[in-house]
Amino acid sequence: MFCLVCFDIVDDRARTRVVKVLKSHGQRVQKSVFECASLGEEKYLKMKNRIEDLIDNAEDTVRYYFLCKGCLLRMEYSGIGDSPDRKSYKVV
Repeated sequence: MFCLVCFDIVDDRARTRVVKVLKSHGQRVQKSVFECASLGEEKYLKMKNRIEDLIDNAEDTVRYYFLCKGCLLRMEYSGIGDSPDRKSYKVV
């Protein structure tokens, strides 16, 4: 599955740890946005649980957006950057 992860984390230390988790699962495309292209359900749940252990639910937010292959084909952007890695995308 393809998952777009966006976050707003107040604490610097927690944010750094969340970024480390996300870097092991995807590609950073903005300071607080990651594209995770090749996540199976088990991998996604492990990632999400690790993130939930690191954040403060009273102050922080992490959002997970799942995109289908058709949505990825319609993705547009302006400025610098690369389009998502569609080759490693799998329908689960």
